[in-house]
Amino acid sequence: MFGSLNIDLVCRVERIARPGETVLGPSYEQLFGGKGANQAVAAARSAASGISVRMIGAVGPDDFGTAIIANLEANGIDAGSILRTQEPTGAAFIAIDSGGENAITVASGANRVLGADALVGAQLSERTILLLQMESPLDETIAAARRAQEVGGRTILNLAPVPANLTAESLRKLTEAIEWLIVNELELDAAARALDLKAGSITDLASTVGQALDVNVIATLGANGVVTITKDGESFIEPAMSVAIEDTTGAGDTFCGVFAASLAAKLEIHLAVRRATTAASLACRRTGAQTAMPTFEEITAALNAPLP
Repeated sequence: MFGSLNIDLVCRVERIARPGETVLGPSYEQLFGGKGANQAVAAARSAASGISVRMIGAVGPDDFGTAIIANLEANGIDAGSILRTQEPTGAAFIAIDSGGENAITVASGANRVLGADALVGAQLSERTILLLQMESPLDETIAAARRAQEVGGRTILNLAPVPANLTAESLRKLTEAIEWLIVNELELDAAARALDLKAGSITDLASTVGQALDVNVIATLGANGVVTITKDGESFIEPAMSVAIEDTTGAGDTFCGVFAASLAAKLEIHLAVRRATTAASLACRRTGAQTAMPTFEEITAALNAPLP
């Protein structure tokens, strides 16, 4: 995993504040987060025996950074390549409303100085599955993908959060070395607008974006499941598992991490998407990002459970 490491400060509110408005909440929680760390934890918890997860990221010289490294190691993740910088450790400020929806503001901190050179010594090979997100510098994310591609590794890009200045040129550079592009509906729409593409259905739009960028596309649609479009023209929809939603914060990161771990285990694409979709659904049952992520055993049990 190459990406961000944050401390999350989470507050529950009746509703999310509008611009210029203050909304009071009773308390807050301090949790571990960052899309890179979240996806690494999801991958490690869901990984079959023999699959190892390494985190490439950056933290500050503060207690938050020390705690993040300890948490990754406690989840079975190799944290030996994490940089300690003079920038403060990244932080995310998360408000969750009574319906389980969230609003997130991220202060990047040390994540801003993470470079692709951090991958030197990370033992990249043709067996590598490199998962990337957009909370790290754009140029360094592109360079990291190229490094993995050069040694024959497989690459996955989660286009989240979408850069404010995303253009067709930068998107094409981002995906030149990418095998799988994972987006939600808003991110898919942003990619299509950057490429000046239009289509009717979500499936059509995912197919059009995939063809324009020459990548396999996975579009996560929340309760409506997941649409997968491969470069060879295959298309299928995986339904979401029905659960009582408590918090959707880590669902997308759960999907990405479990999908990467499933590819590392050499699962066929249909099975990898099904496993990741089930895991993302299970993650919505509990509060927080990493705290809600299911284990290998929980995912397997849900997949094997009889239909209602």
